[in-house]
Amino acid sequence: MDASIHSNTGLTVIVVFHNMEREAPRTLFTLSTEYQRGVCPEDYEVIAVDVGSSTPLNEGFVKSFGENFRLVRSPAAPSPVMAVNRAAALARGAVIALCIDGARMLSPRILRHILDAFKIYNNPVVATLAYHLGPKIQNESMLDGYNQATEDVLLNTVDWRSDGYELFRISSLAGSSQNGYFLPIAESNCIAVSKQAWASLGGLHEGFVSPGGGLVNLDFYHEACLHLDPLVILLGEGTFHQFHGGVATNVPWEQHPRDAFNIEYTAIRGEAFAILEKNAIYLGGIPPQSLSVLQVSVIKALDWQKKN
Repeated sequence: MDASIHSNTGLTVIVVFHNMEREAPRTLFTLSTEYQRGVCPEDYEVIAVDVGSSTPLNEGFVKSFGENFRLVRSPAAPSPVMAVNRAAALARGAVIALCIDGARMLSPRILRHILDAFKIYNNPVVATLAYHLGPKIQNESMLDGYNQATEDVLLNTVDWRSDGYELFRISSLAGSSQNGYFLPIAESNCIAVSKQAWASLGGLHEGFVSPGGGLVNLDFYHEACLHLDPLVILLGEGTFHQFHGGVATNVPWEQHPRDAFNIEYTAIRGEAFAILEKNAIYLGGIPPQSLSVLQVSVIKALDWQKKN
């Protein structure tokens, strides 16, 4: 393994998979140096965590994306929380970035900007907005026939492998990021904190045992924003959710398990989940493909300002 990671100065990306044979190759490719810009293998490692897949990821397959990739297998469990915490204990980097949903492809400068943020600030939490591939949130687009086959065709309409910013052209803001850059978001599907901060926060709370972890990702973002400073939001970057039958992202709203998730959250934290309002610092740029997101973000922020 490379010197920078061994010397505890690099970045560890933890990405979690469960039965994602179709989605994993795309996600892992977007974490490779063939795709990510401004980084080299010595800057980071990727830990692919397979949580009890019926056809587990193969170590040779994971390493085909780079020698800085490795596979950790974990027993089947409804929640990935314990598997993530075990992987975090194995992290060689001084910074941990968590992608709790392996169906989410990344934009091309996320890793570079995460590393930059930790050069500028001592103890930040770095976050990205989330998007769904397709014309609208997948809970809704699936009702119009959007599925994996439709998505495969859609992905072939843009050259995302050469320029990952093309993913903005075929995606929509996720519900947790629906208000854009300048208003609070509910979670981040690529969130980075120092390894020391991860330990001080206690990692992911292992009380979240619901399928997919329930609201654990929202909880971790909330706790990180509450205890760490500053919050750095990456402009012009994001994660793009592939349709895979997710327990929350790929079901009609009337079947969404939010009530059970909220009950679990309240039992753990003693109060209902609420989005934390925290001023952000912005890092990055605006690729042309994401200008519409900037426009939406400004409009929503101005509307909020008028109402408040």
